Amino acid sequence: MSDIAIRVINLGKKYQLGALGTNYRTLRDTIVDTFSATTQALLHAGERAASPKADENRFWALKDINFEVKTGQVLGVVGRNGAGKSTLLKILSRVTEPTEGHAEIHGRVGSLLEVGTGFHPELTGRENIFLNGAILGMKRTEITSKFDEIVAFSEVEKFIDTPVKRYSSGMYLRLAFAVAAHLEPEILVVDEVLAVGDAEFQRKCMGKMSDVAQQGRTVLFVSHNMSAILRLTEETMILEKGKLVMRALTQQAVDYYLSSGLSRQGERNWAADEVPATADPFKPVALRIKDTRGRVVDTIRSTEPFQVEFEYILDQPLTGLRVGLYFMSTRGEHIFTSFDTDDPQRFELQSSRRSGRYFSRCTVPANTFNEGRVVLGVNASSYRIKRYFQDEQALVFSVDATGAPGTQWSEVRMGPIRLALDWEIEVR
Repeated sequence: MSDIAIRVINLGKKYQLGALGTNYRTLRDTIVDTFSATTQALLHAGERAASPKADENRFWALKDINFEVKTGQVLGVVGRNGAGKSTLLKILSRVTEPTEGHAEIHGRVGSLLEVGTGFHPELTGRENIFLNGAILGMKRTEITSKFDEIVAFSEVEKFIDTPVKRYSSGMYLRLAFAVAAHLEPEILVVDEVLAVGDAEFQRKCMGKMSDVAQQGRTVLFVSHNMSAILRLTEETMILEKGKLVMRALTQQAVDYYLSSGLSRQGERNWAADEVPATADPFKPVALRIKDTRGRVVDTIRSTEPFQVEFEYILDQPLTGLRVGLYFMSTRGEHIFTSFDTDDPQRFELQSSRRSGRYFSRCTVPANTFNEGRVVLGVNASSYRIKRYFQDEQALVFSVDATGAPGTQWSEVRMGPIRLALDWEIEVR
C-alpha cells in the first residue's frame, strides 16, 4: 500500500474575469450559439493560438503545481491573499475541478473551507452531522458513536435541533469544525476560516488539530498565523500568484516568507484583487512607517519615536468601526496590539464614521523595540459584530538599536522589546 495520501501533478485552475451573463436563455438560443461557435472554430482554426487576446479575460489562480503529502504528514500552506491557497484546497476537497493536471486523494477528506461548507441550511444541526458523515462514507452507527462528542465540542446543544440557517456565524463555525475533526476522515483540510472564531475557540481548535495530527491522520492547514503554522506543521509550502515557490521545513519556510515575501520599503499598498469582497465598504489603501521627519522608511531607530499610518476608504458610513495594529515578531508571536479607539473618549467621538478617505495614525514611543525585524498586521472591525478586513503580515520593518540602553556592552539582549527603565540604586 502506498504511503502517499495526496499527489498533485501539473495542477492548474483558470478562471474567467468579469461577471457572467445573467439573462435567461431559451433552448433555441443555446442551440444557435453552439452551432455558431462550432462553425467559427472550424473557420478560424489555428488563429486562436496566434491571438494575444485569447486569454485576456482569464487568469490562472493555480499553475503547474506539483507536490506529494505522505500519510500522517501535517503540511502548512501559506501565501498572500490571492496566492491560490483556497483554490488549491477546494480542488483537493472536490468542490471545484482543475482546468489542467490532476490530484490523487487516497482516503476520506474532511474539509473546513468556509463557514457553512457542506451544510444544508434547511436541515438541523443534528441532521447535518449525519449528512456529513454519510458523505464521508461512514455508517450510521459510526456517526452515532461520535455524535455526543461533536455536540459537546461545538457547544451548541440547545440549538442542535434548530435549522442551521438560523445559526450565527460563530455557531456555524463551531459545529462545522466539530464535524470535520471528529468524524475521523483520513485527510483533514482546514482553511483560514478558524480566524472567524473567538480566541478561546481558536485555541480549542488548535488543540484538536494537534490531537488529529498525533493520531497519524494527514492534515493540510492554511493560515496567516505563523505561530500556528510553526506549532502544528512539519513542512510548509509557499504559494505566490498561483505558483509553488517553495516547500521546506516549516521554520525555514516561515523565515523565507516573512523576510522576502513582505514589503521592504516601509510601505504596503493594497491592490483591488487583494481585498476580499467581504471587506466592503472598508477599502484598505496603504500602510506606512514614518520617521520623526515624516519620511517613509524601512528601518527605524529604537532610540527615536516613529509613526504608523494606515490609510483607508469608507464607501459608506460605518458605526462602531475600530482600526487596529498588531506588532509581532518574525516568529509570529504577538508583542502588543493597539486600536485607534482604545481611548473611550475617542471612541465616543468616532462611534460613527461617514464615508470618505481616512488616515489612522499612532506614534510608538522611543525605546520600545529591540534590534531586529518586526512584523506589522492590520485589522478593521466592529467589536463582536463583524471583521471587515485583516492582514496579519501586512508589512515588516527593521529596528536599529544603535545608542539604545545597554549597548555599551556587546552582548545580545534577548526579547523583542528594549525599554529604557528608570532604575534606582540604593545603598544602606
